[in-house]
Amino acid sequence: MTEPTAAEILWHDTTTWEIEGKGWADTTRRFERLPPRAQSVVPDVIWDLSRSSAGLCLHFATDSQRIHARYDLLHPTISMPHMPATSHSGLDLYGADTDGRMRWVGAAQPTGQHVDAVLADGLAPGRRDYTLYLPLYNSPEILHIGVDAGAVLKPQPRRTEKPILFYGTSIMHGASASRTGMGIPAILGRRLRRPFINLAFSGNGRMEPAVADLLAELDPCLFVVDCLPNMTAAEITERTVPLVERIRQDRPQTPILLVEDRTYGNTRFFPAKMERHRSSRAALRAAWHELTAQGSGNLHYLDGDGLLPDDGEATVDSSHPTDLGMVAYADAYEAAIRPILHQN
Repeated sequence: MTEPTAAEILWHDTTTWEIEGKGWADTTRRFERLPPRAQSVVPDVIWDLSRSSAGLCLHFATDSQRIHARYDLLHPTISMPHMPATSHSGLDLYGADTDGRMRWVGAAQPTGQHVDAVLADGLAPGRRDYTLYLPLYNSPEILHIGVDAGAVLKPQPRRTEKPILFYGTSIMHGASASRTGMGIPAILGRRLRRPFINLAFSGNGRMEPAVADLLAELDPCLFVVDCLPNMTAAEITERTVPLVERIRQDRPQTPILLVEDRTYGNTRFFPAKMERHRSSRAALRAAWHELTAQGSGNLHYLDGDGLLPDDGEATVDSSHPTDLGMVAYADAYEAAIRPILHQN
């Protein structure tokens, strides 16, 4: 904690705050997703992507009418052609309303590797709980939260309920949401009032055996496997059954949800895309039938046709959802997940 600035903002170091959304506590850096021993077993690209803070969040309570943030980013690149800096490298602040539901408050808008952001100014008086979502494709090195001098700021512990674990590709990683809180896992976390772990890796999520071993170490309330956008039918046939069987070795009763690929926004114009959907979905469904025939219980399935609206308006590039697409995805997921959680 430092002295108040001229603007009477008091800065709080978050180094000792609890982080929600981490599968492993022993990460090399504070805001990253895989343990250091994973570096020698997963592909280099997955290790590099695991250093992003996708799915990580902090909880705190304050009565301050201003909330600021200062942080330095791991990577100098703060955006991508199809994804803005606000989600790639930004922070996203949500606050609890009178019913305890988390509502959007404000977001950081990075312009460089050092960020000094006003997340909210002129808030209604009163103490409330907040959730701060961290960058999807970057990661803070140092993070301070600033509040009014004299205001109370109390870090809150991470929730203790078993999380939902999401394993997948760039879509589940967060591309191309406009803010970090608009990724599919974050939307579902708010709706279901559940913690979550985001182990999606852009351009990857191909059911690699080394990743399967890591997934099986964790003890979520549900494994979501959404890998088809980056896999061929042959890979799906080869890897789906071993992935589920590996998880079942350590988590024999935990429900698993297998998810088909979304339909590209412009599939109707491209026969090759239509064939990709047909072949990959057939391969996944065949693997599902094989596993259930072998007696693998609590194994669930979600069709891909309903993940995005059929009007083609919900992506930036036919593949990656806009916020409209993220909400549609979350709608489909929520309808599938609620009954699973209720049954378990």
